[in-house]
Amino acid sequence: MSAELNRAFFALSDPTRRAIVRMLAQEDLQPSEIAETLKTTRPTMSRHLKVLREAGLIEEEGRPEDARGRVYRLQRGAVVEVRGWLEEVEAFWADQLDAFKVHAERTVRRRRP
Repeated sequence: MSAELNRAFFALSDPTRRAIVRMLAQEDLQPSEIAETLKTTRPTMSRHLKVLREAGLIEEEGRPEDARGRVYRLQRGAVVEVRGWLEEVEAFWADQLDAFKVHAERTVRRRRP
């Protein structure tokens, strides 16, 4: 597993950070908007956003009309590696379950009188 994938899974291991990702999948938001919705303090939100940013899951952009304002958005390409890993695991288990089903059906057929 790559270091990037490890950082992404670490970042997503926290329920608050998963909620942030869900929110940013809908729309770009300011940190204060996210903190207010999730009922958390701005310093706590800042730490969560830093983890997500360092994992490459979100990106920060300044607002042209307000130099102090920052907006966060989901880095859509970042979930590609996560999705790929999950699809590999899913395919492995699907193959294993299919093989088990075939084995179980053969065993049942052999035992019938």
